[in-house]
Amino acid sequence: MNTTKNATVSTVEQAVELGLKKDEFQHICDIMGRTPNFTELSIYSVMWSEHCSYKNSIKWLKTLPKDGPHMLVKAGEENAGLVDIGDGLACAFKIESHNHPSALEPYQGAATGVGGINRDIFTMGARPVAQLNSLRFGKVDSDRTKWLVKGVVKGIGDYGNSFGIPIVGGEVFFDECYDQNPLVNAFSAGIMKVGDMISATASGVGNPVFIVGSSTGKDGIHGAAFASKDITEDSMDDLPSVQVGDPFQEKLLLEATLELAKTDAVVGMQDMGAAGITCSTSEMSAAGGVGMKIDLDKVPTRQKNMKDWEILLSESQERMLVVVEKGKEAIVQAIFDKWDLNCEEIGEVIEGDVLEFHMGGELVAKLSPDSLVLGGGAPIYNREYKEPAYYQEFKKFSIDSIEQPSDLKNVGQFLLEHPNVASKKWVYEQYDSMVGTVNMSTNNPTDAGIVNIKDTNKALAMCVDCNSRYVNADPEIGTSIAVSEAARNITVSGGHPSAITNCLNFGNPYNPESYWQFVGAIKGMSAACEKFKTPVTGGNVSFYNQSVIDGNEVPVFPTPTIGMLGVVEDKAHITSLNFKEKGDLIFLLGKSVEDIGSSEYLYSYHGVKESPVPYFNMQEEFELHSAVKTLIHQNWITAAHDCSDGGLFIALSEMGMAGSLGFDIVTDSEIREDAFLFGECQGRVVVTIDRDLEDEFVECIEKTNVPFILLGHVTKGKVVIDDEHYGFINEFKEKFDLALEKRLV
Repeated sequence: MNTTKNATVSTVEQAVELGLKKDEFQHICDIMGRTPNFTELSIYSVMWSEHCSYKNSIKWLKTLPKDGPHMLVKAGEENAGLVDIGDGLACAFKIESHNHPSALEPYQGAATGVGGINRDIFTMGARPVAQLNSLRFGKVDSDRTKWLVKGVVKGIGDYGNSFGIPIVGGEVFFDECYDQNPLVNAFSAGIMKVGDMISATASGVGNPVFIVGSSTGKDGIHGAAFASKDITEDSMDDLPSVQVGDPFQEKLLLEATLELAKTDAVVGMQDMGAAGITCSTSEMSAAGGVGMKIDLDKVPTRQKNMKDWEILLSESQERMLVVVEKGKEAIVQAIFDKWDLNCEEIGEVIEGDVLEFHMGGELVAKLSPDSLVLGGGAPIYNREYKEPAYYQEFKKFSIDSIEQPSDLKNVGQFLLEHPNVASKKWVYEQYDSMVGTVNMSTNNPTDAGIVNIKDTNKALAMCVDCNSRYVNADPEIGTSIAVSEAARNITVSGGHPSAITNCLNFGNPYNPESYWQFVGAIKGMSAACEKFKTPVTGGNVSFYNQSVIDGNEVPVFPTPTIGMLGVVEDKAHITSLNFKEKGDLIFLLGKSVEDIGSSEYLYSYHGVKESPVPYFNMQEEFELHSAVKTLIHQNWITAAHDCSDGGLFIALSEMGMAGSLGFDIVTDSEIREDAFLFGECQGRVVVTIDRDLEDEFVECIEKTNVPFILLGHVTKGKVVIDDEHYGFINEFKEKFDLALEKRLV
């Protein structure tokens, strides 16, 4: 390669500074047959970062189930997963993290996370229709947590509201392990016609390559590498790695992209997310078995005199790379001119496994696109893992070591006001949940978000779930629970689970104990996805979620967030969680077990942080879901809600508060009352039925293998447990709604 510009070769010291290992630098030299220059080394540093290459996770990711009856695009093939939802329609959906940027600049970090995940959807030709998010923060009373929560929530709200896509659900969780490193996971789903997908593949030698959307600036440079290292006290030096978003520009880009998708001018298209131009050119080229020749002088920039590597590595938002069929450039140009967006031809598809980047009339970098990407030359590692000592210690816990409180009403009140259980009203009221008129859950609350599919009798059901405390106690079982709870939420809402996407948030992969958690989570996810026939469509892995405090690495709880998509085949089957009528009978479906392991009650009320995962039996869970589907389809149920955080008492309270109705129940005399009310054993659902249908209901449920008990009945507003008056439901609701806001504001 002959260059006059950037001709100075790079060094191993520069490689290490950019996040590469010494042996990786040598491997790059071997691939190229020479020592790379600084620009080429920078390209390898981002493409071989954990964030882009999955070099420490791909071995295990390949073991996840990827086949299913509705799959149209498998994991890793395109920007997002795609499943058939019937009636000639498909749903593209995906979840991704934006953790490290949000730790430094919560507003822009969260906002650009929302923008990026939506681009993954509409780049494929699907119009985004709904969003979810999963958020984790540190101690709720700390000033840093308050700053992070306010910034993240405002960033999500401002970007999502301006972009015009409703947020239909999510979760917020607090624990001190997230003090320095919050988790911000964003989910998006979009709808398109089957067969209209735009592939992220380049082809056709001579076809022009366009960059469209915003101009390229210096924000987000080395963002992928930044996401692939620990958060430390020096991380503020990486603030330029945080991108800056513009939702109004993204809205224009959405409309222009979908208009372009209706033409026959597009060969392939990809969002410029992590690693910017570098990633999109290399991945599209490698996918199509071709190369590209790119002129960086033609890239619209925000700043003057940007260096070649700055342009290549910038992660400026709201940009796409589009390969256009030669001769149809005017079609593309006219569409983007109409929407007042940049549309510049910056290169062409060429023959061979080669990427050429030119600037100032000189060749500044020449590399193999296949050597840069996952499945090509990017390294794949087998990391060491070992069971941590705490795992066996947690198993030694006995419920007999905990004395049952004399005042259970006080426990119930404590849980209602705990930030992990209390209403997240302060959060979701900052989001527009009704824009687009597709959200069917706002006035009829459901365990999963329900999104209308216009001009059909169907709806989408979607949720995000993960109790990271369970996963920390037992990564394999805890992750199986996360998948099962997601399926349970969709099932009790009237839907049928279809597929999942995942956001795998873990500590340093070079720590054998952290990696053991990751491997266990993959195994647990695989087992549950196989059982519920919900293949994995993709997602992302986020390692290095930890803080270096006083010289010690402190990882967050392992948090494999599950985003699940389901289909409600008949909107008449949508089942809300709120009590409907005074006098309706309340039944508990599923096995009750004397278990308080890893419950909010044990962890927060008693302060016991070392206990095993709660009771879980996957076969029993599967049979419960089947029974609930039958009951819903036969119209026996008036309300349904799963038992999860806070246990049965919280589930009943939420059902009452949503409908301003109370409950009068009797506990199971064979189980400790605190375990029955506040334990979190899995595989339980509360349902209500019209009291006149009790005999028919019992006859129907007795045909299944699912245990059930009659708890009591719905009241006008009183809450009575074992003949003891706990108060009134509206009193519960007032404290439940305001508890989190009082702590944060």
